[in-house]
Amino acid sequence: MAPFTVKAFAKINLGLFITGKRDDGYHTLSTVFAPINWYDILSFSAADTIVMSCTDTELPVDDSNLCVRAACLLQQEGDVKDGVSMLLDKRVPFGAGLGGGSSDAATVLRVLNSFWNINMSSVDLHRLAVMLGADVPYFLEMQGLAYAGGIGDELVDLNGAIPWFVVTVFPSEHISTAWAYGNFHKRFELERPDLRVLAGELSSGGKTELLPLFENDFESAVFEKFGQVRQVKTDLLAAGALFSSLSGSGSAVYGLFERERAANEAMGAMEEKGYPVSVTPPGFSMQQ
Repeated sequence: MAPFTVKAFAKINLGLFITGKRDDGYHTLSTVFAPINWYDILSFSAADTIVMSCTDTELPVDDSNLCVRAACLLQQEGDVKDGVSMLLDKRVPFGAGLGGGSSDAATVLRVLNSFWNINMSSVDLHRLAVMLGADVPYFLEMQGLAYAGGIGDELVDLNGAIPWFVVTVFPSEHISTAWAYGNFHKRFELERPDLRVLAGELSSGGKTELLPLFENDFESAVFEKFGQVRQVKTDLLAAGALFSSLSGSGSAVYGLFERERAANEAMGAMEEKGYPVSVTPPGFSMQQ
């Protein structure tokens, strides 16, 4: 295998409703995933065993890392003797609700399925992706907007994209998924709008009046505990965002902007605060 590199894009959640809790402890949800132009870079080269290194020394590179777990799982399921050396250039913040680790794992599955010549079916790859994490199937199978139900693994391709500039900000707080699910304000009994329908109308018609319906059920609890995360939303709205919301279980916050100049100015203001930030153009998909 000649050495090569691949981008692993992150996502935001356009609305996130937690709809219930299953007997196995997993929560069911309704959400829309949208890709953003913020990515890690994974480099692969041939090796006798599965080894990994990472530019971020805070992240483990043993079998607790999702990339290593993905490679080991595929190696076992595909009955492969080869190894691989992986270098993760970590650019997407972790603990941000942007799915960076899930995207990395999906990239490992997709790349090694080809370069180890396993050629596993999409059905079997989906099964492995679900074993690794609820967000992994999205990054494995989709390129643009997708509705997700179940625990996040039941996907419907919406064949669309966000029609505005997306400014995504990481307010330098790492929020664990476990904390978020343990502290969100339960609203299971509420009648919720159909995000699948709303997202279709949003991407095709740019109906800004629909945006307030895309609530995130983690937001109120996160904002109560993490004041600087709440402040980012306030700042993005003050900078002219049509809409702003927490992404996933946090702590990243995004704002949607009609004009590129306003988006870039908002990005500059956040960078002055020392926050990592990205701007995604309208119509973005992971097939760039």
